[in-house]
Amino acid sequence: MSDSPARRATFHDVFAIGEFRALWASYVLSAAGDRLALVALTLLVYERTRSPLLAAVAFAAGYVPYVIGALFLSGIADRLPRRAVMIVCDLTRAVLVTTMLIPHMPLGALIVLLYAITTLQPPFDAARSATVRDVVQGERYALAVATLQSTFRVVIVAGAVAAGLIVALVGARPALAADALTFVASALLIRFGTYARPAAATAGSNPLLQLGAGIRVVFGDRALRCLIMLGWLAAFYEIPAGIAVPYVRSLGGGPVAAGLLLGAAQLGVTVLMPVFTKRIGPLTRLRWMGPMAVCTCGTLVLTALRPGLGVSMAIFALSGTFGIYQVAANTGFVERLPNEHRAQAFGLANAGLLVGQGAAFVLAGAAAEGGLGALVACGLALRWRHMSPAVGRHAARHLGRQASLSRQTPVHAARSR
Repeated sequence: MSDSPARRATFHDVFAIGEFRALWASYVLSAAGDRLALVALTLLVYERTRSPLLAAVAFAAGYVPYVIGALFLSGIADRLPRRAVMIVCDLTRAVLVTTMLIPHMPLGALIVLLYAITTLQPPFDAARSATVRDVVQGERYALAVATLQSTFRVVIVAGAVAAGLIVALVGARPALAADALTFVASALLIRFGTYARPAAATAGSNPLLQLGAGIRVVFGDRALRCLIMLGWLAAFYEIPAGIAVPYVRSLGGGPVAAGLLLGAAQLGVTVLMPVFTKRIGPLTRLRWMGPMAVCTCGTLVLTALRPGLGVSMAIFALSGTFGIYQVAANTGFVERLPNEHRAQAFGLANAGLLVGQGAAFVLAGAAAEGGLGALVACGLALRWRHMSPAVGRHAARHLGRQASLSRQTPVHAARSR
């Protein structure tokens, strides 16, 4: 099989699919709304209490409830029609955010509402991710993944800055009202921009049984087990603010330097991921996946030399750039998942990543994280390389066949379901 087809899929091909455009736009609105609500409520709590602890409890809503929702609610998107799950999650979150606008609401109630809103994000994410695979076929799926991952990074960095500016200009309550509108707009996009599809799995399954079945599917398959762990490596090289701030402080920098470091870590991967996915074929991406994962983590070991801010930014940018291997890990993972467990598997992947980030934070050092991550990556890279052809290289062939079929099928065929 050739890795250089006569005509590669393009991002134009991906955005030519109306359903993907609707899913992408709704994702931008929901993600931006999440950042806006998180920043607004965190600042609102701090203004009313002047308590950094309570503000931190509010900000933690971005992590703790997400893990719970990812584990126990993501499977809903397998048992019920995925479009309906996304719409209900968006509209429910719009109602919860609107409830926050009630005057003189106790702080405890505000934080509980924020936790409930965050808990509903994982089933939405799982349903959206599973639906994208239904909508976008073959090699175009890899381009869709690159688009969503790059968009996510832009929203995380730019969204936090924009949310802070919006709250500073108009206040926390108007910002929360705007957040409610983003969820309504997202629901409308999904309702009128995507097609209804039946549930992938049998309705009425016990959530715990669904979770157990998802764990068996993912960890009972050597390739899926390796691929999800390669995805979880992001916990070792994605730099959260809790690590960036003390790191730049040791270099004599302040909040601005920490922001520059966080931005540099996202710059390379955001810019190069679409180029890498478009120019490099599926076979090559899978072959390079292991070595790039090692380089992603190993590069951070250079921070042990305590370089200046400029060199540190270059190190983090280079490390993040190698993280483009995640496109190969994601596409390989999805290609091997049975549709009836796809959403639950996405939930497991997201929950494991957040738990891993929390464990990595305990290490509290970029060099320590990078060194440990590099060792883990080496083991995973060797395991992937020595897998039988029926596991590793077969997945690449499958991707290639799908890409070939997609080139023979008009773009609108993906929309005719």
